[in-house]
Amino acid sequence: MLGLMQEWPLLCHKVIDHAAHYHGGRPVISRSVEGPIHRTDYLTVRNRALKLAKRLDMEGIALGDRVATLAWNTWRHLEVWYGTLGIGAIYHTLNPRLFPDQIAWIMNDAEDRLLFVDLTFLPIVKAIAPQVPSLKRIVILTDAAHMPTDLPFPAVAYEDWLAEADDDFRWKDFDERTAAGMCYTSGTTGDPKGVVYSHRSNVLHAMTALQADMLGIASRDVMMPVVPMFHANAWSTAFSTPMAGATLVFPGPGMDGKSIYEMLTNEKVTITAAVPTVWLMLLQHLEKEHGQLPDLERVVIGGSACPRAITQAFQDRYGVHVMHAWGMTEMSPLGTVCSIKPDYAHLTGEAKLDLQVKQGHPPFGVEMKIVDDEERILPWDGKTFGRLKVRGPAVSSSYYKGRGAEQFDEDLWFDTGDVGHMDAHGYLQITDRAKDVIKSGGEWISTIDLENLAVGHPDVAEAAVIGVAHPKWDERPLLVVVLKEGRQPDKQSILDFMSGKIAKWWMPDEVVFTDEIPHTATGKIKKTTLREQMKDFRFTDG
Repeated sequence: MLGLMQEWPLLCHKVIDHAAHYHGGRPVISRSVEGPIHRTDYLTVRNRALKLAKRLDMEGIALGDRVATLAWNTWRHLEVWYGTLGIGAIYHTLNPRLFPDQIAWIMNDAEDRLLFVDLTFLPIVKAIAPQVPSLKRIVILTDAAHMPTDLPFPAVAYEDWLAEADDDFRWKDFDERTAAGMCYTSGTTGDPKGVVYSHRSNVLHAMTALQADMLGIASRDVMMPVVPMFHANAWSTAFSTPMAGATLVFPGPGMDGKSIYEMLTNEKVTITAAVPTVWLMLLQHLEKEHGQLPDLERVVIGGSACPRAITQAFQDRYGVHVMHAWGMTEMSPLGTVCSIKPDYAHLTGEAKLDLQVKQGHPPFGVEMKIVDDEERILPWDGKTFGRLKVRGPAVSSSYYKGRGAEQFDEDLWFDTGDVGHMDAHGYLQITDRAKDVIKSGGEWISTIDLENLAVGHPDVAEAAVIGVAHPKWDERPLLVVVLKEGRQPDKQSILDFMSGKIAKWWMPDEVVFTDEIPHTATGKIKKTTLREQMKDFRFTDG
């Protein structure tokens, strides 16, 4: 016997329909690429998305076609997403921080037919457009007044192109399992791999993100996703925020501490989300300008492990609650959020911070297990760590064109490549990437823990730890440090600060000062490049 409920497909354009019908006047605010702050609302975004869907239809874009975007977080980018989704085409976000040759490779692999691009990224398009034969149209996300006249390729201004259609259009009908979006991994080893989201997975993931123990966005919130839409689905915020009916604030190209601060304060943002490097810039700006955050209630930090010092600064100095999160592009991306369960509600001070540095616990819809190299399930005792595997309705079952099949087993468990442990209450702590963990004298040392501790030093702006070959201990940790402007601590000052906070045998054997630490296109420390830079460094047997 089957249930007698309506078959109501979980399609992404239903999200913007809901926002327009029940929260139509709620603001959508953007710092435009051209400069001024732009203000619209969900009803207008939906109507323009309908126009865009009709214009794509006129262009010959059909079910399953890939539509690429090379753009900042703005209202226009949001319109492109929903208009593309509404005809069953696939939004394909391109990361402008990749090398042009990598972007061209990804576009050719996806066979993108259209490209929507912000003015900022036209130099990239000039370099790659001749290399992408599938590309039939380039639309520049601007108006006629700001349209460049000296382009070496045919292009049209977005507002002119959009004006060729009206909003008398009905969304297309298709299966909820239809592909909705594509996002390629950064490809630090081998070629990038394409993750393909479905309408069903995006909608389910947005509903997951709205759970009170996850992001918990409500209609009364003002949400600013600093995390780019080209980074792992913008952590679902382009779907979950309209679904909740909350005000949406986009920072556009203003990703520096001063610009982020202006948007947070001027638009009275209550919740925001980004990677730790963004918040380091903001905190440095606040410290320099003696700024305050009177409206901000909570900040979501993910993408890489959040240093304890960042959590402490937000909470102690500015009264902002930090929500440490973890996820992956392959997970849509939310995997865990470190909200406080009743079991830990009694914690205060340092004990509470000890909990908050963990990545948190998974929501309904994400299953996890920790296994050893023989695939044996390890206990959740808060100390036994092994390889982390996940599965769920918004977790990839494979990569585009079948790449990376070795990361998925027959029961659809996805090997994340992370090493970590779980405690008895289901809190995950990532201790390292499997390829980054240091093995010294037969024991493992977490580079993440060492990095987060070093960043707590008042003179340290950023820190990275890699394992370097040692004649006696196999590997030993090398700490690489970027100092804050005008600060000049010596090596011993850094080591003294770390002393007593970790096991003695975890202490770095050497500290190297540098002007810059290399990062991946998604803002994470690029350990492969750092190892190459330090390849001539040698420890002595001591």
